[in-house]
Amino acid sequence: MSDLISQEEFTNRFTAEAIRLSGLDTFDDGTSVAEYCKDVAASYYDDPIFRDDGPEACAESDVSYWGEE
Repeated sequence: MSDLISQEEFTNRFTAEAIRLSGLDTFDDGTSVAEYCKDVAASYYDDPIFRDDGPEACAESDVSYWGEE
């Protein structure tokens, strides 16, 4: 990804993709997926390698671990 996007846009796109992929608004424990994504997307954004992968790829990777014990 050659164009730098803002952290806000990255977070919004990460959140939208995570919700789309998972079909969830909340986790089983009642935690909001959007709130979780807000926190997690920031850590992906702060790492240039992940940021370059793009928010959708990061969300796909993150969601792939949901539900694992």
